[in-house]
Parts: sequence; C-alpha cells; structure tokens
Amino acid sequence: MTVSSARNIIKELRTLFGERLQETVHMSNYTTAQVGGPADAVLVAQSGAELEDFVRKVWALNLPIYIMGSGSNLLVSDLGIRGVVIINRAHTIKVNMHVDPPMVWAESGAILGTVARQVALRGLSGMEWAAAIPGTVGGAVYGNAGSQGNDTKSSLELAEILHRAKDKVSLTSDQMGYAYRSSILKRDPGNAVILAAQFRLSTSTVEAVQEKMSEFSSKRRATQPPGASMGSMFKNPSGDYAGRLIEAAGLKGTRIGGAVISTLHANFFVNDQGATASDVFALIQLARQTVLEKTGVALELEIELVGDWKDSQPSSKAAKRTKKAGE
Repeated sequence: MTVSSARNIIKELRTLFGERLQETVHMSNYTTAQVGGPADAVLVAQSGAELEDFVRKVWALNLPIYIMGSGSNLLVSDLGIRGVVIINRAHTIKVNMHVDPPMVWAESGAILGTVARQVALRGLSGMEWAAAIPGTVGGAVYGNAGSQGNDTKSSLELAEILHRAKDKVSLTSDQMGYAYRSSILKRDPGNAVILAAQFRLSTSTVEAVQEKMSEFSSKRRATQPPGASMGSMFKNPSGDYAGRLIEAAGLKGTRIGGAVISTLHANFFVNDQGATASDVFALIQLARQTVLEKTGVALELEIELVGDWKDSQPSSKAAKRTKKAGE
C-alpha cells in the first residue's frame, strides 16, 4: 500500500466514522501482555449492533480487519497492525430461566467470567469452568477456550456469526468444527465475526455453583502467575503438558529483555520489565527450539500472533537465567 493510498483510506474512514475513529493507537493499551505496536485505525464498538455496522462498513472498503476483545491470548507485533482494529465492548447478557434447559445469551464482547458470575447468582450451573478466564465470549467461541476439564464446545448451544459471504448465520457447537483450542473460524480467519453466543445451563443452587467457582478460581491463582501475560503460551501436546516440557528443558526463569518465563508455571511468559513483543517472540522461539532438541516435541502456539513479524528482533539477544533461591 502506497503512502497516498493509505491517506485516502484514512480519509474515507474519517468520513464514515468521524470522531469514533482513532488513528495510530498503540495496542499495548489494549492487550493483557501490555505489548504491541500501533494499529492504523481503531474503532470501539459498544453494542452488538454497532459491531455489526462497523464490520459491514470496513468490509465494504475491502480493508483488513481485526476484532479484539479483552486482548488476552494474543501477541501483537511491535510493528503494529495494518488496517482497522475493532475493540469489541458489546457486553449485554441475558439469562433465560424459563426454558428447559436454562440458557444464557451474551454478546461477544462480554467477559466470560462475568457471564459465569451472572448465571451463578441465579443458581444455574454449566459455566463454572469459565469463572476465572479473562477473555471474552467471542474469544472463547473462536478459540474453544477451556479450563478445569471443560471447554466452550461442551457448553455452547448456538453462535451468532456475521459472515462476509453468507451474511448472518447461527452455528451449533457441532457446526463450529471444534478441536483442541481451535474452530472453523480460527482455521479460516478474517471471513467471519462472532456477534453473540448462547450457552446451555442446568439448575443447581447458588451455594453449590459459587463453591465450585471458588474452588476453580483458587486453583488458577495458585498455579498461574500474576502480572502481564497472554495466558497459556503453548497448547498441551497429547499426553503431556507444555509447562512440564519447558520446565524439564531448564527454561524456568529464562529472560530476554523485559520478558521472562514464569518460575511458577513455565507455560506463562510474563512482561515484568517493560518487555517488547519481540522479547516475548524471542522467548517463544527459544522455548520451541530447546524443547524440540531435548525431547523431540514440537510445541504449537496456543496464543495468536497478530500483525507484522517480518523484522522482529528482541531488545536483548542474549537470554539469561533468573537466579532462584539456592542457586
């Protein structure tokens, strides 16, 4: 894209969206890892109707589009994102206790944990596993998010999808083509946007549901590090755990620039000293290569790489171990 054509596109976006359009916005402000370079243009959708309107208009201009929810489970390049980023803040939640089984419907920008807490207050079970997940409903449906032995596939009734070619469709859990941390939408990105989703529930009691949620949240706090991170970095290989493999490779506490592999859980890479996305990316490459050399296992990313990675370089090329007590 030439400088002239880029200016013309921004001019068109200004005409369409006026003051709603933000330009050259650093994605570090919108990601849980607090890293990421500038997006050319950003729109914040506050409702499902607004999300649909924004998407249709940007698609009509044939521009690259990226939908971002809570900013977890993704690593945005220091070089940023070309095209339009839509921050999804559509968060309406509706609980229906008058059907069998009970259901909860939520717009795709609703935080999954908030949905879980809303149904728990009504003594409804089925979303306890989602209580401590920081991502959105849309992100969960897109990537088949899961925890505590459950996942989106097991709970989803219907996903409302805006498709570039087919307009609006509703897909069941089976039609989403779910696999471990994957879906048909994730395997074919850019052609559809999740507007809302409906989840199946069952009747329980407020006390029982909240007790289970509390138990799950306590386990998560005890095993996952605090601080700025993307969540689990790699998918668990069949019959094993990515964190165990990284720890066995001697990489716990390894640092590149401001990014470090957590000493609490080796499948979490934490930004604790002003890391860049390139620092995190260099740690990813180091972990993959070391685990492959020592175990023969090729780790597959669970997070999504977003933006331009062609010239990514870590701010510090030499990795160093963080000293632990007794070393």
